[in-house]
Amino acid sequence: MDIIDTIKEQIANNTILLYMKGSPNAPQCGFSAKASQAVMGCGEKFAYVDILQNPEIRANLPKYANWPTFPQLWVAGELVGGSDIMLEMFEKGELQTLIKDAAAKAKASEA
Repeated sequence: MDIIDTIKEQIANNTILLYMKGSPNAPQCGFSAKASQAVMGCGEKFAYVDILQNPEIRANLPKYANWPTFPQLWVAGELVGGSDIMLEMFEKGELQTLIKDAAAKAKASEA
């Protein structure tokens, strides 16, 4: 499987997915720290991929997503955006709604 297929599979298999530098509990850059805090603040479980441990993903995801920077938040297969967008949405309450709705839909489809 090539790296683009791997990325597509990760996005398809995880309702809430954060591509970041480091992990939510040990972020490796300020933007990833703020982004993971915002996502954790929404109160739903989410998956993450540490792009520092996955250089192929780090190199290819920006081309696939047409988004040049990290972190990147994907919800229900759609790119939400980077750190600034996530924080702005969180402050307005939009990120919480988006993530909670996506998580609820995912749980309903599993039932």
